[in-house]
Order: sequence, then structure tokens, then C-alpha cells
Amino acid sequence: MGKTIAEKIFERHLRDEPFAGTFVLDLDCVLCHEITTPVAIADLEWRGKDRVFDKTKIKAVIDHVTPSKDSKTALQAKMLRDWARRHDLQDFFDVGRNGVCHALFPEKGYIRPGYTVIMGDSHTCTHGAFGAFAAGVGTTDLEVGILKGVCAFRKPATIRVNLNGSLPAGVYAKDVILFVIGQLGVNGATDRVIEFGGPIVDAMSMEARMTLCNMAIEAGGTCGICMPDAVTLDYLWPFIAADYADRAAALADFTRWHSDADAVYDRVLDFDLSALEPQVTYGYKPDCVKPVAELAGTPVDQVYVGTCTNGRIEDLRVAAALLKGRRIADSVRAIVSPATPKIFSDALSEGLIQIFMDAGFCVTNPTCGACLGMSNGVLAEGEVCASTSNRNFNGRMGKGGMVHLMSPATAAATAITGRITDARSL
Repeated sequence: MGKTIAEKIFERHLRDEPFAGTFVLDLDCVLCHEITTPVAIADLEWRGKDRVFDKTKIKAVIDHVTPSKDSKTALQAKMLRDWARRHDLQDFFDVGRNGVCHALFPEKGYIRPGYTVIMGDSHTCTHGAFGAFAAGVGTTDLEVGILKGVCAFRKPATIRVNLNGSLPAGVYAKDVILFVIGQLGVNGATDRVIEFGGPIVDAMSMEARMTLCNMAIEAGGTCGICMPDAVTLDYLWPFIAADYADRAAALADFTRWHSDADAVYDRVLDFDLSALEPQVTYGYKPDCVKPVAELAGTPVDQVYVGTCTNGRIEDLRVAAALLKGRRIADSVRAIVSPATPKIFSDALSEGLIQIFMDAGFCVTNPTCGACLGMSNGVLAEGEVCASTSNRNFNGRMGKGGMVHLMSPATAAATAITGRITDARSL
């Protein structure tokens, strides 16, 4: 019987099975940021186990509130900073070199096909876009990962989602994943891996695939995952060229991490998206999704472009193309946060930053702050934000605020009109 990619990764990394159905896996990467890791650091210190299993496999960044906004967030940053220095972590990204974790770490080439990756952050599933098993974990699992380089999981069943047809003009990966979540529901993939495939995925860039996998958790998924292919190879080649004789050899090696044709899935879902329209959320759950046309005209107070979902250069290009030569509505404020310094630099050299500024956007440094309502774009009670982020929970971007999730194109169009707008109408 064939195996899914998740089953193959589990088999290759299995350290132990202490109880039936509990699999202890060796880890290739433990990722850390300043919000969740300091709790693990403090507990390890208290237990007299202030050690790391392999300093080359631990990557750390200060990204959620950067620069620190108050004494408490400064303390969190200091704890991570001191810990990274104490253990000589080479891959630590402090203020000025830091970026949003799930954009920065792939950009640095740290994620590879077949890897096992954990982080104390629910959107770690983003890294499955590279054909890795990547999961967000709690403090105890993060501690064990830091100390021993292992993590225990139940072997997840896999839901195969086939995305068929071809996307219409003006429809993007964000629209696709919002539609899929709307079909699955917020609990539809609980304890499951969502394996994305089909011609639409094959045609996607790595940036788009990361958007797709980033929101697998919003359907309850442990991980979103795509098969590594020539697109993956092109993205990773600068980092892996020395490991292979040539590109053909690397591509052949990637096929180890493809699901078998006779793999057994928990469910197989087929969606023909040839007629898909731009999507947007309403209410306070990510599965509350409608076509943008059904919410068109809804006024907003703030527009936000950025985050680990849609803050990459591809996203900024889409938004800037709509904003060029236009101004945002007087009734809104708009913020753009390129997800990494490289993305910021590329956007600057391409003239995108100037387009955003000319349109009336506030351009900020890379940060997660607004997405989780901690800094750089928090909403007041009763305010509404059109956001390219991944969560619309009640109070997510500020107590009493409402968040509508959408693509960068829809966000840019909404900024121009001051009301939720289908970008295709502009």
C-alpha cells in the first residue's frame, strides 16, 4: 500500500514509538520567536536544563513586536536575545535584520523537502509548501525540541485537496485558501494534514504555495503541504546547489517526498476553481467566507497589507499595480509592512514603496504586530480592517475590532474606495 508524503516523512524521522500511535520524530529545524520561546527558556532554566540539542538547527527571530513597544515586550526580546547569545546561535535575527518568521526562514533557505519543523506558532504550517512536515506546538513540546531535538505526534491522516482548472484573472492564492476553508470549516481538518495538489497548485509560485499552506491551521489542519517540484527547486537552488551534481539530480531526489499514486487518504476533495471569484471573510471565524461581491460596499476604517500570509514581494507587486497613480480614500488609513528586510529592499528598488507612499500608505518595518493586535496597526473598538492576514477572530487586531480577510488585490482596491471592493471593477 502506498504512502502519503506525511507518512514518508514520519517513517524517515521516527526515533521511537513509546505508545501505540505516538511517534517521536527527530527534528530538522526548531524555530523560535520572542513571544512563545521565552516561556520555554525560563522553564528550562528553572529545571537546570538550559541547553540546546544542536545550535545549527535552531533558528530564532524577534518579529512579533519589533522594535519593542514597552517594558514587557522589551523583556521578552531580551530573554530571547540573551539565550541566543548564550548558546551561540548563528541564525538569530535581531532588530534591523529581522523579519516575519514564516517569510524570513524560507527566504534564508532553512526549509527543505522532507524536513520536520516545529515552532511555538500556529502558522508554522506555512513551511509545508516546501514538502516539509511543519507544525505549531505548545510550550512543553517546544522545550523538548530545543533540549532534545525531538517532538511527539500522533500520525495524522491526510486530506487530499485537488485544485483543478485554472484561476481566472484577478483571483489569487488567498482567494483559493479562503474558499477551501469555507468548504472544510474551521474544524474540518482537525488532526489532519491538508495535502494540496492539482494543476492550480502546479502553476503556483512558492510565495503563493506558502499563502495556501499558511492558512491550513484555520481549517484545523496540523500542516498544509505541497509536493516539491521544479518551482521548489528554483526557489531553493541557491542554497542546495552544492549538495547535488545538477538540477536534474536534485529534482529526482525531491520525488522521494511525493505521495504514492496508491496512497490512502482520509478524504479526497476535488474543486474546479475555473470560475472562482475573489473571496472575503465576514463575522469572526475564518470559514465565514463569501465572494467579495456579496460584501461590496461595506465601509472600512483601516487597510493592512503584510503578514506571513501576504507580505511577500509578489503580494506587494499585486497591490502596488492597483495603487499606482491612485490615492487611498480620505476615510481610511492604510498600512503596508513588507515581511522581511529583503522584501522591503526589493520593493524599494522596484519603486513599490514609492507607489505605496504616493497612494497615502504608512510603510512600516517588517513586523507581526498588527496581525495579532499588539502594535503597528491596532484597531479601536468598533473599527473595521480590511486585512491580508490570516485570522478574523473577535478582537484579533484590537478589542472590539472587526477584521475582513482578503487578498492583496482586494485590500488595495478597498483602500482606494474606502469600502470592500472587487479589484476587477477598477
